[in-house]
Amino acid sequence: MGRHPPDLECRATPRPEEANSGAPLATDDMRVISSSSARASRSTTFPWRGGYWRPSWMSSVSDSSPRKGRVRQVGLLQPLLRSLETGSVYALAALGIILVWRTSLVMHFAQGSMGMFSGTAVAFVLNRTGAPLWASVLVGAAVAIALGFAVDFAVIRRLRRATAVGKEIVTLGLIMVFLGLAPILFGTEPMLLPKAIPDGALTIGDAYLSYNGLLNICLGVAIAAGLFVMLQKTKIGLAIRATASNEQTARLMGIPTRRVTVLAWAAAGVLGMLAAVMIAPATTVTPTFMNTVQVTALFACVLGGFQTFYGPVLGAYLIAVAGNFLQLYVSSVWGEQLLYLLILLFLLVRPNGLVGKTYLKKV
Repeated sequence: MGRHPPDLECRATPRPEEANSGAPLATDDMRVISSSSARASRSTTFPWRGGYWRPSWMSSVSDSSPRKGRVRQVGLLQPLLRSLETGSVYALAALGIILVWRTSLVMHFAQGSMGMFSGTAVAFVLNRTGAPLWASVLVGAAVAIALGFAVDFAVIRRLRRATAVGKEIVTLGLIMVFLGLAPILFGTEPMLLPKAIPDGALTIGDAYLSYNGLLNICLGVAIAAGLFVMLQKTKIGLAIRATASNEQTARLMGIPTRRVTVLAWAAAGVLGMLAAVMIAPATTVTPTFMNTVQVTALFACVLGGFQTFYGPVLGAYLIAVAGNFLQLYVSSVWGEQLLYLLILLFLLVRPNGLVGKTYLKKV
């Protein structure tokens, strides 16, 4: 089963032999375009069930008349809207990684796998019991919190004397654990997860954004903003920041650092679950459907810097915007590779990331 590229919404281009059949594809946000447009855009289409598909910001505003068979230039607003939607998914996953890193000093390589597991639980409850989406999400949140507690209590606290590399290797091992448990508990058949808002779109000039995409953007921005306000204005946020600054000093000051740590792991699990629910309607729920999100979230943390909570969020949105524009205006084949090369070059100049800081110690 093919996976969609970075943006969450796609439109379908039928196979050449099916282009004139007149039968629409069975997806809400997909429509049939002419066979001449399909031939003209073959370089940016990919095999998918029922035909060929390509990113919606390439197809939604670039369809030309059947007579000319040419693709019009795509405006800037359409890929920008799609990038904001995709960036919201990356931002939530990156927030989970940075929360764990700042409070536990553990690189959370299993963030995507934990999100996959709880997201699969959401799809399992919805498909097997017929429960509404919001109720299934609540069940998924409970699973995510339980996973966070279990990992912290059963694994991380047992590694107090382990080296940083040892802890990272353990989180890599957790990926295998969750990849193995998911098909055992929820089955091996791919599952579908519907959109929270299945119909309707907002039109801005020549660009459009589905109401579900708008919900994803608002949800990502609201959660990130709410988390930052909580960190700055509440006692819990102060405890998290103190633990992130120096765990031993925070413990001496009476801050329950173990509670802070387990809270961070639980919050990371919920953030991963939300990212999975947001991206699942664009693909099928399988044990590997969060792999791209995991890798991109790690890149976002590296690009934004590990010294702040908001740096990875900025990095996530920047990667989403730059990736879509590179694929659209530079190369649809090498755009992603060019993005990684640019990140590498940037890190050579600023090794600590966008907002990272260099701390000097006097000895």
